[in-house]
Amino acid sequence: MVGRIGRRVVLGGLAATSVRAAETTVTLGLLHTLSPAPFYMARERGYFAAEGINLVFRFFDAAQPIAAAAVSGDIDVGVTALTGGFFNLADKGLLKVIGGGLHEEKGFEGSAIIVSNQAFDAGLTSPDRLGGHSVAITQFGSSIHYMVGRIAEAKGFDVKTVSLRVVQQVANMLAAVSSGQADATIVIGSQAKQLAAAGQAHIIGWVGDIVPYQITALFTTEQTIQRNEPALRGFAKAFRRGVGDYRTAFLQPGASPAAIDSAVADITKYVFTGDPAARAKILAGIGYYDDGGALDVADVKDQLRWFRAQGLVKGDTDPDAFFDTRFLPVR
Repeated sequence: MVGRIGRRVVLGGLAATSVRAAETTVTLGLLHTLSPAPFYMARERGYFAAEGINLVFRFFDAAQPIAAAAVSGDIDVGVTALTGGFFNLADKGLLKVIGGGLHEEKGFEGSAIIVSNQAFDAGLTSPDRLGGHSVAITQFGSSIHYMVGRIAEAKGFDVKTVSLRVVQQVANMLAAVSSGQADATIVIGSQAKQLAAAGQAHIIGWVGDIVPYQITALFTTEQTIQRNEPALRGFAKAFRRGVGDYRTAFLQPGASPAAIDSAVADITKYVFTGDPAARAKILAGIGYYDDGGALDVADVKDQLRWFRAQGLVKGDTDPDAFFDTRFLPVR
């Protein structure tokens, strides 16, 4: 099966020596967006290859199918938002969270709340006014659904007054807002700023300023861990190096232009490819990663609490059973 971690023999050293080295193929499920940028950088810089890993990207259009693909064996590791679908699978013991990804953080423009021009002109100019409006989401139980719920808690309006419009894909969410078919949605900063600059929507707030949380995380199956712990350790090591370079280029004061340009060049091989405005779009959409790809365990438990409270996760498994923290640090 495509996603099963497999080994293939490659020639190593001088040909005359017939020395052979094993390379492990790891398939990573992810969204085709800017948010997994440390993986793009680590792959381009040879960090995975240095650990004997052939990293294969499999791109998806929404978060929940990535969790299902991990369970079916179509991918080995996933990195995306933790959805209701994910938690239901994890509740059955089928998935484990092994590391952190993008973290919504105050002061960082990660995920933007955007509204249509019509809704903005009618008074939807701040997040506390979302009650009574329509919001485009990919699916019930998605990260967008979760963020709307947590914003409602923080701003004091009843989430039940929000009309959730399920449109399946992120591209459809953007189209729904730009065409006025939905009043609002939540998307990553680079997409939001692009729409706003084109005069097709308005940004009215940033999720990290309202509800900081672990928006994406790394996960895999217990079977994959048991079969391939050494490969996962190498995978995690390469990812940490990618996060370190990402933080150096984008999150630390005084980054050198050379470091920024190098990071942008690596990222544009995967997103904004061939776009003359790629550098500006990347810098406009940079999100926050904790040092070392650390996981915010307490926040993931808060997410599980919310999904259970909404009836979107039915089980009552001990939340501690959802994690395997031997690979990456904990926040």
